Amino acid sequence: MKNFRDASLRRSRTLRQRENRCSDCPAREFCLPAGLADDELRTFAEIIDGECHLREAEILYRFGDPFQALYAILRGSLKTSLNSEGGREQVAGYYLRGEIVGFDGIACARHTCRASAPEDAIVCAIPFARLEELARAIPALQKRIYRMLAREVSRNRNLISLFGIRDGQVRLVSFLLDMSERSRQRGHSANELKLHLSHAEIGSHLALSRATVSSALSRLQAAGLMQVQGHRIKLLDLPYLKRLVGKDLAFSPA
Repeated sequence: MKNFRDASLRRSRTLRQRENRCSDCPAREFCLPAGLADDELRTFAEIIDGECHLREAEILYRFGDPFQALYAILRGSLKTSLNSEGGREQVAGYYLRGEIVGFDGIACARHTCRASAPEDAIVCAIPFARLEELARAIPALQKRIYRMLAREVSRNRNLISLFGIRDGQVRLVSFLLDMSERSRQRGHSANELKLHLSHAEIGSHLALSRATVSSALSRLQAAGLMQVQGHRIKLLDLPYLKRLVGKDLAFSPA
């Protein structure tokens, strides 16, 4: 598998094309330049370091790689992962179109996890040094960066809180409801999810075994609460599923 330094050879757009792409990008309202004025957007587009097309299973960056950029997902999805004891993969995060990966590298100037593509994906590379400089000149951009950082911290805190739920089925449903809301925010159906994660990967993300995830999905499907077919999960009764986890979950806005 290759990392971004290899995959970057497949960058496909000139800067001028990139500027137009920022203006018309369907992920813009969820991405870093959301809410910027037209002239600010053009300035932001100038710092973009091109697009990178990632094939399924290709690595964007590895643990220990120098931190140089944040990456905005234009198409597909990305996952971040750690190596747990025994060398097994532990999925730390799963990111959708318009979301940003790479914040893990800010504190130590090196990445503390691995980011890879569970499906074919396209990302934009945003050099962090230039982004910091631009954020000082555009308060709205600086505020947006802080908001995304805060949401990342909140998401990690919510994940840790899930580990305190002993019922594996409730833990799984909480995760699916989070994905449902993030899908809804992007203008997609809140009831129909497409997750490019295996049962084992979902389990590692939620500190559950693969067997627990598979068993919970089977029980929920048998109860008529969802339909599961490969990567597709259809949530048939969102109100009941929310009651099942004991509360309506509070999600961070995009």
